[in-house]
Amino acid sequence: MIKILCVSDSVDLVVYSQNVKERYKDVSFVIGAGDLKMRYYGFIVSMLNKPLYFVFGNHDLKFLKRFKKKEPDNYQNETNYEKSYFGSTYIGDKVFRDKKTGLILVGLGGSMKYNHGENQYSNSQMYIKIFRLFPKLLFNKIFHGRWLDILVTHAPPLGIHDGEDACHIGFKAFLWFMRKFQPEYLLHGHVHLLDLNQKRETQYENTKVINVYSRYILEVEQK
Repeated sequence: MIKILCVSDSVDLVVYSQNVKERYKDVSFVIGAGDLKMRYYGFIVSMLNKPLYFVFGNHDLKFLKRFKKKEPDNYQNETNYEKSYFGSTYIGDKVFRDKKTGLILVGLGGSMKYNHGENQYSNSQMYIKIFRLFPKLLFNKIFHGRWLDILVTHAPPLGIHDGEDACHIGFKAFLWFMRKFQPEYLLHGHVHLLDLNQKRETQYENTKVINVYSRYILEVEQK
């Protein structure tokens, strides 16, 4: 069984502590679903010495452009950002396979467009992002027998764990993605849970949708 530590939206003092190494020593890697500062990811990776794969949300976007593109010239004299944060790996708009576990991840960050800020998209724009991933997804289907295992998003799907306001409404495109590519899990953040005992999991066809707000341990069968 593979254990994955998932974090999103809020710094959790159970994770952000000196005991994190002992508490989560058996996790294979970490997933970040957005709206967290890079120094928090850096702390987790340095303490656990495990890979961390993340997407950006609609907040804490200071370094978004730096991960999405090659570093601009004005950064060339600075320490490489990815290395300075212990190898946290950005998987937004990417298909990524963790070599150690064999799990296939896809990242689709951002939220629904609500004030024309960074990393906000319409449903049409999200569909375009998905279509661009199709060649790599098809490769996985042919050579690994499945499209992917885990879809990592920031916003939830439409009608599942989402809100009614423009900012927190979910993407209809994610419903189509789940029907078409059948990931085992969709992990999202964005919607804060006032009570950590609130319902986090919803089954949608063949996909379990999980709100990983704050922290969540996911257990996945070895592939």
